[in-house]
Amino acid sequence: MENIKIIVASDSVGETAELVARACISQFNPNQCDSEINRYPYIESLENVDEVIQVAKDTEAIVIYTLVKPEIRKYMEAKIKEDEIKSVDIMGPLMNILLDKIDEQPYFEPGLVHQLDEAYFKKIDAIEFAVKYDDGKDPKGLSKADIVLLGISRTSKTPLSQYLAHKSYKVMNIPIVPEVTPPDDLFNVDPSKCIALKISEEKLNRIRKERLKQLGLGDSARYATEQRIEEELNYFHELVDKIGCPIIDVSDKAIEETANDIISIIEQNSFKNQ
Repeated sequence: MENIKIIVASDSVGETAELVARACISQFNPNQCDSEINRYPYIESLENVDEVIQVAKDTEAIVIYTLVKPEIRKYMEAKIKEDEIKSVDIMGPLMNILLDKIDEQPYFEPGLVHQLDEAYFKKIDAIEFAVKYDDGKDPKGLSKADIVLLGISRTSKTPLSQYLAHKSYKVMNIPIVPEVTPPDDLFNVDPSKCIALKISEEKLNRIRKERLKQLGLGDSARYATEQRIEEELNYFHELVDKIGCPIIDVSDKAIEETANDIISIIEQNSFKNQ
């Protein structure tokens, strides 16, 4: 049986090179090929390279490496050539091709792919959060939210929550309805992360009448009357004054514009609180 020793060397965690190694080894009959993979992550100095080279020489191992920093990679290449070590450079050839094709210098920063993965999963968490805590479903979300949106019906709370979630903000939205007492925890939340969504009576009246038509109902329902809208807006302002949070008028704004205003306010408040 052939005993194959592989050293995975990387200036990040070395996961990519190890996956390549294991994928290749899996193509051979395990009864005919015994393999051993040792990972050397976070290669940050020439001394780290020397250590890898020495181990490879002592054990007659194959070196598979993913090194982003040019000076470290060139040193590894030179030492491998000098000591005639069998090796595979996973990233170098493609990086060289890209350098010829792209009129811009790369970052040469190890581990960026993992940072991108973390950003992706953060966004997914935020999207799931927005769905779970939409429309004030569970008051427990108040303490976990990055942003709490308050507004009466038809002020785009849910679309805004989803849009902001795609920007990786955990957003909870709470409908303001005179007949429904808001959760007690709302008054314990830092008001700097709360945003109240205001809308003009005229605009809201038009939106609600159109909504009733879409539902096949007459536009004379109380939901769209001036009296009901005035009642809701008065309650909204009373509640927002009590909380003491910023107000954004969404009457003539697109979702993207309102979202940018929200992010600006939240980031400014976050900076002040640091």
